[in-house]
Amino acid sequence: MSKAGLGHANLDGAQLRHANLQGANLQGAKLQGSDLAGANLKGANLSWAILRGTNLTGADLTDVNLQHATLERVIMPDGTILD
Repeated sequence: MSKAGLGHANLDGAQLRHANLQGANLQGAKLQGSDLAGANLKGANLSWAILRGTNLTGADLTDVNLQHATLERVIMPDGTILD
């Protein structure tokens, strides 16, 4: 799904472990409770996305745009949890 156009998609609860989402447009997407562990998100646009309870353990967030994104209870790539 590299460079996929998923803007404003409802991906709540999606199982996207190790998915290749490099350069994907996820602007405004809903990713609540989604599992993106080990996913390649290099250069993805997650601006205005909603990430609540999202698992990003081991994900590659290089050059990801998280401007205005909602990040609550997110497990970050290094295992830390954002409140």
